[in-house]
Amino acid sequence: MPELPDVTAYLEALERHVSGRVLEGVRSRSPFLVRSFDPPLAEVAGRRVVGFRRSGKRIVWELEGELFLVLHLMIAGRLVWRKAGAKIGGRMQLAAFDFGHGTLVLTEAGTKRRASLYVVRGEEGLGAHDRGGLEPLACTLEAFDERLRAENHTLKRALCDPRAFSGIGNAYSDEILHRAGLSPLTWTSRLDATEVERLWSATRDVLTEWIERLRAETGAGFPKKVTAFRPGMAVHGRFGQPCPVCTSKVQRIVYAANETNYCPTCQTKGKLLADRALSRLLKDDWPRSLEELDERLGR
Repeated sequence: MPELPDVTAYLEALERHVSGRVLEGVRSRSPFLVRSFDPPLAEVAGRRVVGFRRSGKRIVWELEGELFLVLHLMIAGRLVWRKAGAKIGGRMQLAAFDFGHGTLVLTEAGTKRRASLYVVRGEEGLGAHDRGGLEPLACTLEAFDERLRAENHTLKRALCDPRAFSGIGNAYSDEILHRAGLSPLTWTSRLDATEVERLWSATRDVLTEWIERLRAETGAGFPKKVTAFRPGMAVHGRFGQPCPVCTSKVQRIVYAANETNYCPTCQTKGKLLADRALSRLLKDDWPRSLEELDERLGR
């Protein structure tokens, strides 16, 4: 799912390409995409785009007349810039936003249609889509600490909670926790002041660094490779590969359709965190450390 750095790259590209332009209309091919009915989607036609903003992981289009489009790409939604009047066809192409100088096409891979588009009137209506998360790049250490400890959760869950922090998801939470040297399963109530400051700094550093990387990668064009798995990441999506800091093999915790990646040496003092499925199956045979894992595998 596109997270804060990826959404920022989209916002900046949209500003370059269509800010100040008239949105001639939106062609939607999917009956599942538009989730609102009042105002109707047709009402956006002919309105000038006056700006863009981010709301969590959502892209908000600001149109003249205090009308807004709220687009959530979910896991597989992507935006592609094409020539004016480009046809939309095939199962992946859900909608087209038409301008006089080009067309923005919304695609979504896979069979499940999770991407959503809302037409909203006024700031009050837009507020209904705000999950209330703290902006991680704008908050003070004190505000970060207060929000982190507002509820007692694991660090992984706290960082990914849109009600706690805005725009952070599965991928960048892994990178942040690795940079901070903290276990994803540490409870927020157990952090000391030094660890909270380390996490706050890591959050700001990781997100800022990836925004800059994506800016350099995109240039003056439009983002083309928006993915949660990037070669430059330290641990996310790198199960079994060497940690760039200590060379220990990156481990994972699998749950549902997601997984958390971490370095046992840098983050958990060599302890292997229990994978729900495997540890339940293996019980007492579950290795407790990297050394024990290597011994079991004959390495």
